[in-house]
Order: sequence, then C-alpha cells, then structure tokens
Amino acid sequence: MQSLQQELISILEHKKITPYFYPIISTSKKGVIGYEALIYGPLNSVLHDQNTLLQMAREHHLLLELAIVYLNNALENYARSNLDSKLFLQIPLHKIEEIDFQIQEILYCLDKFSLQRSNIIILLRQSVPTDEYCLLLEAAAQCRHNGFDIALEDFGIGYSNLVLWSALSPSYVKLDQHVIRNLRNESLQINFVKSIQGIAKSMHCQIIIQNVETQYEFELIEKIGIACAQGQYISSPQIIPFNQIDHLMVHDKTPFVFDEPIASAIVFNQSEVVETICNYVLSVSSNTLINDVMSIFQKQNELMILPIVDNDVAVGLIFRDIFLTKLFSSRYGMELHGRKSIKTFIEHPPLTIDCNTPIELVSQALTSSMHHEQAFIISRENKYIGIATILSLLERITQKQIDNAKHANPLTLLPGSVPTNERVDELIANKIPFAFGYFDLDNFKPFNDIYSYSAGDDIIKAVAKTLTDTIPPDHGVVGHIGGDDFIVIFTNEHWLETCQHILDNFKKMVPSYYKPEDVAAGGIRGESRSGEKCFFPMTSLSVGLVPPDITANCRSHVDIADLASESKKMAKKIEGNSYFINNRKSPKKVAFSDNNIE
Repeated sequence: MQSLQQELISILEHKKITPYFYPIISTSKKGVIGYEALIYGPLNSVLHDQNTLLQMAREHHLLLELAIVYLNNALENYARSNLDSKLFLQIPLHKIEEIDFQIQEILYCLDKFSLQRSNIIILLRQSVPTDEYCLLLEAAAQCRHNGFDIALEDFGIGYSNLVLWSALSPSYVKLDQHVIRNLRNESLQINFVKSIQGIAKSMHCQIIIQNVETQYEFELIEKIGIACAQGQYISSPQIIPFNQIDHLMVHDKTPFVFDEPIASAIVFNQSEVVETICNYVLSVSSNTLINDVMSIFQKQNELMILPIVDNDVAVGLIFRDIFLTKLFSSRYGMELHGRKSIKTFIEHPPLTIDCNTPIELVSQALTSSMHHEQAFIISRENKYIGIATILSLLERITQKQIDNAKHANPLTLLPGSVPTNERVDELIANKIPFAFGYFDLDNFKPFNDIYSYSAGDDIIKAVAKTLTDTIPPDHGVVGHIGGDDFIVIFTNEHWLETCQHILDNFKKMVPSYYKPEDVAAGGIRGESRSGEKCFFPMTSLSVGLVPPDITANCRSHVDIADLASESKKMAKKIEGNSYFINNRKSPKKVAFSDNNIE
C-alpha cells in the first residue's frame, strides 16, 4: 500500500494524469455536443484506472491535489483540440472549502488557455448519502455564482432523487447506467425513462443516457426522444477528441483497411504521413511451418513482430509473446503444432494503413479497429512495405503536438508563422497547387481603443472562428501570425468562392460586437494615429490573395509573403470587406468589394 501511495505522489508531482474525452452526442442532430473529461493515470500503472486512482487519492487525502492536476491537463488538452463544444468536468465533493478552490482553478485555466466559460459544464456526482446534500447544494451554488452550468451524474430511481433534482435544477441529468440495462420495448423501464423525459422538459433540462452499448439501445432512446447519449456504441473515450461521429457505424469483424491516401488533406496537424514511422521487417509466407517460425524467433532475440505476407499482401501479424504463449501453453505444443503452417495461428487479417495517410488519421483508424493490437501494416498500393507500432505512432503524435504548441498563437491556438511557412515550403517542394490569402482587419485600432482590449480580442477570436468554420481541414490551413493578421493556405480549387463566403459571414457577424447606436451610425468616432477626431466605419476584412498559378512559380514562402503583403495593401484601399488578387504577370489587377469595385 505504501508503494502505491508513493506512486500516486509521483504521478501528481510529475502531472502524469491523462484526460480521456468521452463524447456526448445529440440523438436528433447526430453530432457531438460535448465531451466528458475522464481522469486516468499512466498506462502501465496500477493507478491507470480512474476508479482505482480516485480511491487511492481519497484514502491518502490527495483528492484536491489530484483534481488540480486533472483540471489543468483536461483544459489544456481541450484547448489544443480547438473545439467549440461543451466540456463536462468532474470535481470531487469532499469538503466545502475545496469546492471554491477547484472552481478558481478552472477559472484560472480558462483565462490561461483562452476558453469560453459558457462551454464548461461542472459534473456533480450523486454519490453522497441522501441526508448529506449540503455539499451538492453548495457546489451547485458556487458553480452558478461563477457562471457555470451544472450536470447531475448517476441519477437513480427514487423520491429523494427527484427532490434533489428539483433543488439543484441542473442543465443536464445523466441517468444511472442501471436505467439503460435490460431496456426493452413496452417495458417498465421505458415508461420510467419517458416519465423522466417529461420531467426534464418541464424543468428545461436535457437528459443524457449513459452506457449505450448497442444499436438497439440507441435507436430506442432516440425513439423515446431522449436528447443526448453516451456510450461505447457511439465512441470509446479518446485522448484526442474528434469533431464528428457516425452513430450508425456498426463495427463488423472484417479488418479495417485505411487504404485511400489523402494527398490533398494538407492540414496543420496532418502533414506528416505514416510512412515516416515505417519499419521494414523481413516477412514470411502463410505456408511457413511453425517450427521454422520458432527458429526465426530463436535466432533473432530482438524480433517482436513477424509479418505474414502472401504475394506482396500482408495477411497477418505474429506477435512473439502471444506466439510463444500459445505454443507452450500445453505440454506437447511443439509436437502438436510444429509441422503445421503458421496460417493456423493467424486469428484475423491485420489492420492495414496506406503509407501516405497522415498520422493523426491513423489514430482514428486504430480507434475504429475491432482488434486493439500493438502494431499494424503499412502498405503502398496495397503491397506490404513494413510495419509500425502503436507506441511509435503515439510518440510521434505527442512530439508533433508539443512542436505545434510551441508556435501556436496564445489567443486563438492557431499555428503561427513558423509552421505555416514550413507548410508553404512543403507544398512548393511537392508541387501541390494552392492559393494564399493574407487576412487583415480594417479599423481595428479605434474599435480596440473605444470598446476595450478584451472586446478587441473577441473580434480577433471571431475572425479565427469564421476562418476555421468556413475552411474544412481538407480544404486548407488557417494560421494566426500575430495581432489581427491571419493567413490561409487554400488547397482546394474553390478558393475564391471560399474567400467570398468568409467575407460574407464576417460582415453579418460584425454588428453583434457594436452597440446598437454605433451599428445605426455605421461606425464609431475616435482618434486617428495623428490624434485627429475621425469617423471609422465598422471593422471589416481586407484580403490579399495570391492565386495557384502564381504560387506555383514561387521559390519559397518569402516570395509568397511579399506578393500577399502587396495585394493586402491594395485590398485595404477598397472600402468594406474586400479582396485583391495579385496576378503579377497581368498588368490588370482584379478586385472585389461589398460595392463590387474592380
């Protein structure tokens, strides 16, 4: 027990707490509404399981210390994911004075990582005796005082629970897992869930059904009209949260083969392909005798994985430890199996990934695979070229996240100039066509001066959201290179239409950041840089564009930056939201604005 205590202390001192994000989806819209941040210790530790971790922390009076590390890591990782959805955070209810401490830590992290308070939901777990509700009531009061919505977890059956629900008035109620078990059409459980749904509607609360494990259960609660669902059928908890989940996906027992390279998906976090972690290992055919495979493992002590390949196509992976365990699990293993072919030891086809697949998409493929093994095949045009391990993949993804974070803009968490310049040079080197856009805010300084720097930050974050919402990952890269300057690397052929769409969206959004009287006037009065009183129209976007036929002739990001700066200056001479295309070879420049000026 002492050694576990020391391990727990070491975990907390080195902040080795990993948050896993458990998606919660809307049953009607089939989209993610938020993620519950679960708390796990190191993967190879007895304290990996969150229940064991919490129990040990409770026993050794380290719950608060554990909560602080968990909140910091969860909010930091969530911020890096750049998601605009709810985050459900757990806070242990142990002492009243510790509740405020945890809430203040959340507020500190929100400010540190530029997250919205409105996106945070505090989970209050109904695990205290029913005659000790003071902790829950105090926690709910403090959460609301600080602007947080609350969710009641592990809600069960009984009058006292309904009284608690009424007293707390949570925005979400997560039904206890026993409610969903044995759920069948026309059963008593159905009537109970329908009753709970009726109460929720009257209290303006949303029900979340937990532990949805089958398609039948999902379709049944969808039919009842339950707002939200969470469970293994939808998705297991993820270290890296993703934006979309196909709730109709039912994993069959065929191997998951991710064999379509996405060469056009040039995204900030997806430039490195899986071939960079490929390790070539000499393979054998499926007809190789088990005796011969045993001999190979004996001669090569460092060999942990043996690929089985027929006609250049991988058909299996033999893992040394599993192979030896199976072979020697019985007294006469070698005598029984030695003369058989190794194909009898292949339990299922291996997961196969095309060598041009971005490494982050490989992580999604592994999550979707039915067989959670420690390695996978890498192929080129469906032909075996090598293997990679899960460990090497996670190490590379982690390192990329660290590298990306070093150069991310602290306000928007978008990549800065270093990674975007590298991306431009990479596209040029690989002769991949792209357009380049330099986005700059007009009349931003007077807005900043009159409305405050905080309001200015809100405008900047609004630009970032407009850009990222309009440009999907496979259509371009959005970067924030400082202040109110953004760049976009367009990798789809409809770059001009996309730019126009951005301007239209931004124009519609801007008035919401001004006072009604300023909107009616069309702008604000303030001082120019020289100190003179002037009228400034509402802020707008000016965009300098460099088309693909011009970027194709550039030698590096330096050339493109010069062209984009030049065209941005021309765009700023045009009133309102506008763009200017720098054709360079053509003496006539084409321009567009709200007033159709050319």
